[in-house]
Amino acid sequence: MSPGNKEETGGEREVMKSHGSRCLFFLGFIVGSCTLYLLQLVWFEHPGLILQPQGAGNTTLSKDWRAEGAALINLRHPKKQGKDSHVADELYKKVRILCWVMTAPKNHQTKALHVKATWSRRCNRVVFMSSVNDPNLPAVGLGTGEGRHKLYWKTIRAFHYILEKHGDEADWFLKADDDTFVAVDNLRWILSNHTPAQPVYFGKHFKLHVKQGFMSGGAGYVLSKEALQRYVKAFSTKMCTHTSPEEDVALARCMEKIGVRPGDSRDTLHRDTFHPLAPEFHLTRKFDKTHWYWMENFHRPAEGPQCCSDLAVSFHYVDSVLMQTLEYFTNHLRPWGYRYRYRPSPPLVGLVGPVKT
Repeated sequence: MSPGNKEETGGEREVMKSHGSRCLFFLGFIVGSCTLYLLQLVWFEHPGLILQPQGAGNTTLSKDWRAEGAALINLRHPKKQGKDSHVADELYKKVRILCWVMTAPKNHQTKALHVKATWSRRCNRVVFMSSVNDPNLPAVGLGTGEGRHKLYWKTIRAFHYILEKHGDEADWFLKADDDTFVAVDNLRWILSNHTPAQPVYFGKHFKLHVKQGFMSGGAGYVLSKEALQRYVKAFSTKMCTHTSPEEDVALARCMEKIGVRPGDSRDTLHRDTFHPLAPEFHLTRKFDKTHWYWMENFHRPAEGPQCCSDLAVSFHYVDSVLMQTLEYFTNHLRPWGYRYRYRPSPPLVGLVGPVKT
């Protein structure tokens, strides 16, 4: 073959590669568009969801919810028709969780709206906390302003509001960000082995800054009723004050002062349930020993598929598309004909009669 033919063949290959790249681009675009379309269908048309479109900017609640001021009250544990959920239904009644979600005005109709339509439906009570009131979400305006330097002020005021307005309506009080996904039923399994009279709180446990460590704010953390009551009282007695804009560290310093201990939220195989990063980071990344996640973990972290419990509770840095995807994978997708591979002991607290798992 002459050099000219070789050059011609090489040119043809470049054209074919370019054509192939364009085909792959358009294929990816089509697949992505279809995925977003299907997610929109799930969000707006799924009969079990809390939101129904009522014109621009307006939403109404389904018959499973009641609005009381800025709080959304769940009237019953959501489940699919015919689904065997008797254990989850019992835990919903016995392990009452109030979820408050930290958000901001710019996120009300984007991030917060997806939290409202997905995992928060499994909380007994839901309250969105922002810097300004928003009756359409709804959200409580805490009057703090926005920005990272205001996070702990928002946390302090939010917990005071929760105890005053809803302290008798729940036993456990979960704080989560508007880009955190939470499997609330899995959280109930963890909490069912404890009593809200204990001064304890749970989350992703890191070991720096505070002697007994701190719980990651992004992964979410949950306080027992006793812990919440001590926390709020500590500000009236001046035992705790606003000491730092670092919300999770500042809260942990107060917890240590008032005798609230960090609980171990790992499963019975010592796998993490709360996760401060998105799922792909925990499942696929290998962390260098100098990486902050490796160095700050209270317990030595596992990597790959063993990083995360089958009964995982939370993931952070979850955008709106991933929020809807995790909702589907967590609460709808099921492999046919298999028993769960991880079958821990039944919950210990508050169930009447034997529990079938």
